[in-house]
Amino acid sequence: MSDVHDTNDPAGGAPDVRLDAVEEAAVWLDLNGSPAVTWMCTPERLDELVVGWLFGEGYIDNQAEIVRMRPCTSELGFWVEVPRDKYEAVERAERRRVLASGCGAVTTILGSMSDVPRRRSPNPELDTTTLRKLFKELFARGERYKDTGGIHAAAVTDGQTLLYHAEDIGRHNAVDKVLGAAVLDNRSPEDLILLVTGRISGELAFKAARARISAVATPSVPSTIAVDIAKASGMVLIGRAVSGHPQLHGQWESGKRKTARSADATAT
Repeated sequence: MSDVHDTNDPAGGAPDVRLDAVEEAAVWLDLNGSPAVTWMCTPERLDELVVGWLFGEGYIDNQAEIVRMRPCTSELGFWVEVPRDKYEAVERAERRRVLASGCGAVTTILGSMSDVPRRRSPNPELDTTTLRKLFKELFARGERYKDTGGIHAAAVTDGQTLLYHAEDIGRHNAVDKVLGAAVLDNRSPEDLILLVTGRISGELAFKAARARISAVATPSVPSTIAVDIAKASGMVLIGRAVSGHPQLHGQWESGKRKTARSADATAT
């Protein structure tokens, strides 16, 4: 957290008053010799941010595919090289630059529904009591959130424990950081569950679908585009996840819908 002190007092005698502000910085990425993206983000765990973004955008499938990654020593930025065939495949894909709804970024690159990979595994069993417990732990870990409230958080879980957790001024950056943490740990995010503290936007859902995440849960709600992406990918979105009546969107077996509702009724 950054401390801003206000000394502008008309009476001239009041002491300094601390005004809370959350830290934000620009971090650039040069990929295979071309400018790729500039994040407006919380300037920490930047290796995880870079790797998670590369993974979520499809430039790499694992850590070993990063040919070279070098930070700039004079400012916040990275030079990265990935295999040429992977780079060219992503660049040729049918994708368009759009104004994103996510905070902390100006634009994002969104693919078409035909680019959304289909999940290969059945969706996990989830229940309201466990989701509430996991979100309670997620909020408890939020040191920056406790300081100002002006921060987002994300976590990846196997449905029992939080495996990776991150905070950032941008919710999609927080997602990149937890995906990057998993990749750097040589663990595939496929079939894991993503928890986010803000709404599930289209660009966030697309990122999760590319990572073959099984479900994304939020105390808030998904957007309509996010729901369409979930249906196309076989992913589940869970809105109002910490309420008495979580809302399930996307592909979900009928038996598991009943299980979730039954668990919900028990929790309330």
